[in-house]
Amino acid sequence: MKNILFYLWSGGAVLQGILASAHAGAIWGESPIPEPYPYVAAGRFSGTAVPESPDPLVAYRWATPQAADGLEIYLIKPQAVTADNAESFDKLQSLTGKSPEVTVKGPGSILLDFGLIHAAWVEFDSPDCPGEVTMSLSEYNEPGVGKTKVPVKHGNTYRLELNGELYEGLRFAWLTVKAVSRPWHLTGVRAVCQVKPVNYNGSFSCSDPLLTKIWYMSAYGVKASLCKDYFGAILMDRGDRISWTGDAHPSQAAALVAFGNFDFIKKNLDNTSQQSNGIRSYSLYWVLSLLDYYHYTGDAATLEGYLTNACAKLDEAYQVFGTDPKLRFYGWDERLCAGFEIWFRECPEAQHAYQMLSIRAWRDFATAMGKLGRHDLRDKYLGYANGKMAELRQNPDWAAAFGLHAAADAVTTGLLSGAEQDALFQKEFRDRVNRVSLSPFNQYFVIQAMARMGKHDDALSSIRDLWGGMVAYGGSTTFEVYRPSWNAGIGPNGAVPNSQSGIVSLCHPWGAGPVKWLNEEVLGIVPTTPGFKTYDIIPHLGRTLTRVAGATPTPLGAIRASFDVATGTCAVTAPAGTLGRVGIPKVEKRIERISINKTLAWDGTYHAVPGLGGASQDDGFVYFTAVQPGSYAFEVSYGGTTPAYAEPPEEYAACCVKQDPVTSGNWRGVYGTEGHVLCNYQGEGRDEKSLPAYVTAVDYFRAFPKQGLPDATLWQPRTDDPRALAPVSSNKSARTAACVSNSDQTMSVTLGIKGTRNYQVALYFVDWDQHDRRQAVEMFDADTLKLVAPVQIVKHFTAGTYLVYAYNKSAKFRINKVRGDTVTLSGIFFDPQPPPGADAGKADPP
Repeated sequence: MKNILFYLWSGGAVLQGILASAHAGAIWGESPIPEPYPYVAAGRFSGTAVPESPDPLVAYRWATPQAADGLEIYLIKPQAVTADNAESFDKLQSLTGKSPEVTVKGPGSILLDFGLIHAAWVEFDSPDCPGEVTMSLSEYNEPGVGKTKVPVKHGNTYRLELNGELYEGLRFAWLTVKAVSRPWHLTGVRAVCQVKPVNYNGSFSCSDPLLTKIWYMSAYGVKASLCKDYFGAILMDRGDRISWTGDAHPSQAAALVAFGNFDFIKKNLDNTSQQSNGIRSYSLYWVLSLLDYYHYTGDAATLEGYLTNACAKLDEAYQVFGTDPKLRFYGWDERLCAGFEIWFRECPEAQHAYQMLSIRAWRDFATAMGKLGRHDLRDKYLGYANGKMAELRQNPDWAAAFGLHAAADAVTTGLLSGAEQDALFQKEFRDRVNRVSLSPFNQYFVIQAMARMGKHDDALSSIRDLWGGMVAYGGSTTFEVYRPSWNAGIGPNGAVPNSQSGIVSLCHPWGAGPVKWLNEEVLGIVPTTPGFKTYDIIPHLGRTLTRVAGATPTPLGAIRASFDVATGTCAVTAPAGTLGRVGIPKVEKRIERISINKTLAWDGTYHAVPGLGGASQDDGFVYFTAVQPGSYAFEVSYGGTTPAYAEPPEEYAACCVKQDPVTSGNWRGVYGTEGHVLCNYQGEGRDEKSLPAYVTAVDYFRAFPKQGLPDATLWQPRTDDPRALAPVSSNKSARTAACVSNSDQTMSVTLGIKGTRNYQVALYFVDWDQHDRRQAVEMFDADTLKLVAPVQIVKHFTAGTYLVYAYNKSAKFRINKVRGDTVTLSGIFFDPQPPPGADAGKADPP
């Protein structure tokens, strides 16, 4: 392979190397044993180097990848190797090189870091391994739950086989030696990575390298999840590796822009056309995906073939509009009933959002029908959208109860007035903490709404907070759920809090929305007729970017554009068969002069230039119209300066005063001066409690494995162990070790407070039976369900830990499992809110 660049993502950086040997066979070697798929071998590294991409094949080009292609494999060596008992392994670091020669002399565990997440399995070679070895893998830096097993021996190769398809979400792997009767040798170790052949025909870069990383991280997550016949929704095998119809919407949208693998997108639309996964909104997301495909490809025949299907989905939404139908799911965010709690509780926010999504789907479908020439369907679905919106507006406060998700879906209907948009923006989109959804999937629609309101800087801010936080964590693909405040508590690549989804996946391509959004909104390339026969390039750099460049694939060839508002250098290239409109951004400055291909084109009036039809301007752009196919170099003279973006601060309405790992069960004299709840202290779910007058209720809830109250766990009824909460009488008396708990991933407790008043509340957790529990605690306003404090990670709490908060309204606490067999809560204590800087209390002696 001559002059071939390859890229290995490690520790957040890309290592670039040159392979100098002649191209023959597999690109990076072969396994000694038969593998289920052929090796990546037929293409070449002829693409552009992208240092911001985690994908080791970002520059690899298959000749003519097709939807019918099977999977292929390539091998990756570990980028870093460590051991918990270094004396047991001679020449350990040779595992990262070409010729491993490790001598195993004693027990211990070897940690292999492959640098990024792959769809892969792991193998090692040994001519004399005597057994007594297990292997594990994970997307996190500790073995995944249920991901440890004795490897299967194939000659002198040992492979970790966790499922029939072999692949898992793999970044880290462990080889654990239990005992050694004699020295033995490791002569090879590798990750075998599967890939669906697909080329990067789209691109994006800008003056903020974080956004460029986010684009490529999101695109790579889609690519890594592609299966032979469908768009995969998750790498981790937890029983739900199918093409979820709604999840596929942002994933397919990203693929349209990053890869242009239109035939495979069409195949996935076919695969999911008859399924909604039992989720009403997913039927509508399928319609939106069909429309995306039509707009990008111009494939009218496919759209026409699905008209009956799409109309049935849209008509069903019309029939149930306003009846609060069973939605089954709308997102993992607390405001959306935390996922599956919607099965058991009313969720007004999700119902409002579904109504708005319905109106958007009708209106978007009507627009497409107009372009298709089906004016009957255009008029029908415009009638649906306008009619239902008119009904809602009969109530002047029709949107007053909307939270972030319903507001986003309302804005994207395209039917809101400027005043309605402004009201929703101030209410839901200015709060930097709560304008970020727990689900990156839902955040795709939030940033779409921000763009429609012209709030591109705020959208970019939320992208940096959510997806940029994943990058800062060490992510190489997009996550299933994420909160920016996780990072402070879990550290780089640590196990993250789980949710009702189960063990949270760190490769979930439903979070790939930034790919299409950045190319359409920031780079500005969008089709204005199906298939890009006509197009717009209207970039929105806002106040934080000075440069953007990239390409979007079309059936006619790629459309490329670049804009540098610092130097005034811009360029556009469009393929034959297209006609475009190009907006040169003013970015709140003055445009004094524009030359195109060295010819004056604009100085306040248009001057004819070959290939252009005319020009005009508004407050934001100078537009050149009827742009013919070809390449155009723009030189723009700017005057003035772009104002700075005033990013809202991250502000929380409540305060986590401290974590207290010292007081243990000796709460008397420290906490509970106004009231207390000793959870399950009397057994059989009966709390020992004395509530302050301002507390109206303490309500526990769990959805699974059995909805209702959590389990009543009594560890030890009479004990002198100081970790158990003392009784009301004295810190010196015999105690009861008890809690409410749940074996599933999450449970919650809601505190009802009369009106608004300052108070302090402390939650007590103890890992009584030393099961190495870790828990994440989220605090929400009980009425708005907005996050009011940073997520707290409680760990190493065998001796007991208090989380102490200060707030002034009703509060809801969600306790999520990170690791351990159960989540637990042992006590709740109420006190006056101390003045700023004061200690939360001083302990009585035990």
